[in-house]
Amino acid sequence: MELEDRIINLFHNSMDTNAHTIEQYTPLIAHASELMLATLASELKILCIGNGGSAALAQHFSALLLSRFRNERPGLPALALGADSAALTGVAEESSFSDVYSKQVRALGQPGDILLVVSSQGKSNSLVQAVQAAHDREMSVIAITGGDASNISALLRPDEVEISVPSEDNAMIYGAHVLILHCLCDLIEFQLFGA
Repeated sequence: MELEDRIINLFHNSMDTNAHTIEQYTPLIAHASELMLATLASELKILCIGNGGSAALAQHFSALLLSRFRNERPGLPALALGADSAALTGVAEESSFSDVYSKQVRALGQPGDILLVVSSQGKSNSLVQAVQAAHDREMSVIAITGGDASNISALLRPDEVEISVPSEDNAMIYGAHVLILHCLCDLIEFQLFGA
């Protein structure tokens, strides 16, 4: 019974975290999808970044845009910067890990592109420097964070979006991030291609 109680507790905690997130952030999730839609409709791209588990989520989101979410459709331009291990290790070796995303953003980002930052805590120097690089390249930033994401939050401009999952538990934050990213994919597909 102890294992089953833990399972039930995990599911209840996840449902509570998702409920609090959706209560606070439904308008911002919709707005983020509209910003992404405008970027994609202008034939620009979304650069996606994160570290650790968040890098995997950024890659998942990028793959869904490039391929499909629900229905077959043309691919949409998105690039997961954490997926290129040669670039990551090369920059980290020659410079520092803090520069692994900022160098790529400066090389690949164009004015009007979006930088999507996925981070459970929002405190990593590599992500902070990437946000600064995006601003230098006249890109917009959408941050999907959690906990006290003060380092990234402090850098965001008033016209940019942060969706911060109200939890300190990384496992709950990651679960909510998956749902937020799936919502964004769904809304983008719906706005571009219909139901």
